[in-house]
Amino acid sequence: MNTLPYAAAFRPRSFAVRPAWRRAAAALLLAVGGVAAQAQILIGQTTAVTGPVAASVGETLVGVRLYLDHVNARGGVHGEQIRLITLDDKFEPKLAGENARQLIEEHKVAALFMSRATPHTQAILPHLAKHQIALIAPSTGAMVLHQPVNPLVFNVRSSYQAETEKAVEHLHTLTLQRIAVVHVDDSFGEDCLAGAMKGFDRLKFQPVTVIKADRAKPDYAAIVPELVAAKAQAVIWIGSSVAVSGGVKALRAAGSAAQVVTVSNNASGGFIKQLGDAAHGVIVTQVFPNVRAMGYGINREADALAKAKGDVALSPQMMEGFAGAKVLVEALRRAGPKPTRERIVAALGNMSHYDLGGLELGFGPGDRTGLNFVELSIIGSDGRFRR
Repeated sequence: MNTLPYAAAFRPRSFAVRPAWRRAAAALLLAVGGVAAQAQILIGQTTAVTGPVAASVGETLVGVRLYLDHVNARGGVHGEQIRLITLDDKFEPKLAGENARQLIEEHKVAALFMSRATPHTQAILPHLAKHQIALIAPSTGAMVLHQPVNPLVFNVRSSYQAETEKAVEHLHTLTLQRIAVVHVDDSFGEDCLAGAMKGFDRLKFQPVTVIKADRAKPDYAAIVPELVAAKAQAVIWIGSSVAVSGGVKALRAAGSAAQVVTVSNNASGGFIKQLGDAAHGVIVTQVFPNVRAMGYGINREADALAKAKGDVALSPQMMEGFAGAKVLVEALRRAGPKPTRERIVAALGNMSHYDLGGLELGFGPGDRTGLNFVELSIIGSDGRFRR
C-alpha cells in the first residue's frame, strides 16, 4: 500500500503524456512540498496514479494543481493553505477503499476529492457513510452516484448514461443503424450500457451486438471478428484508454472503418497518444466545453493561469480537474474558517446557482448532480479534439 502524501507518492513519471506536460506536472508537484509551516486544510484523494488510466489522471491532476496553487499563492482559504494528499490506488478498487479509510482515519482529512472510476468510487462509499464526510467531484459519471441520491457525494460532471445516450442519438442522426456496443465487464461498463440502451429504446432500434470485454485483458481476437461479422457501422466502445485504444487499432487492422465513439473518461491527450495513427476520426463525448471555446469564463481563467505557469496546455481532462478544484475551494470558503467535515457537507448541500465561469452548478435537497452538460468532440488529423 502506498501511504506517502501527494508530493512524494506522485512521481512525474506516472504522467503518460507529452514531455511538456511532464515538466509542468513536476513543477506543480514540487510546489506542494513547500506547504508545511502554515495552517492547512487537509483534503484526501485516492486515484490511479499508476496503471491503465494514469495518462488521463495525470492531466486531471495538473488542472487540480493549477487552480489550488493559484489559490494557495494568494493566501489560501480563510488564511489556510489547501494541502491535497493523494494516494495511488493503482486502479484497484479494493486499494481505493483502503486508501479512503487511511485518509479519513489516519490523515484526518476534511473531505475526499476526485476519486477515479466507478467500482473504485463505490469502494469508498461505506467510509463516507461511517464518517459522514463529503466526496467532492468524483471523476466518474456513474449513475449509482447520482441516483439514488447519496447526500455525501457531490458530482460536478454529468453522468455516463447521459453521454452514451447522446452518443446513440448522434450516430442515429448520421443515419447509422448498425451500431454495436463493447463495454468493460464491470459496474462502469454496465452503467454506460444502460445509458446507450435508453437511447436505443427511445429511437426504437437495437444494437447489432453487445459485447462484454475483460477489464484487464480485452480479447480483441474474439471481439473484433464479432464486430466485423455484425457489419457494425459504428461502435460505442467503453473501457480504459488503454483498452479502447487497443481495440480501435485492432479494429482498423481488421479492415473495419466503423465509426468509434467512447466516453469522457478517455478525453485526454494521453488517449490520443495511445491511439497513434488510429486517432483521427474517433469521437469522444465531453462533459465540459471545448477548451478553445473562450466564450466560457472557466476556459479563459484556466488559459490565463496556464500561460502564467508556462509550459502547460489545456485539455478536457485538465479542465475536469480545474473545475473540480474550483468547486472544492468554493465549498471551503462557504464552510468558514477551520472547516469541519460537517460544515463542508452543509456548504456543498446549499451550493445552488454557483457560476463556474459560464456553467451554472447547483446542489440541493435530493440533487447531487452539479452540471448537466454533454457535447461531442472528434479527434482531428492534427491530434486535437474538435467539435
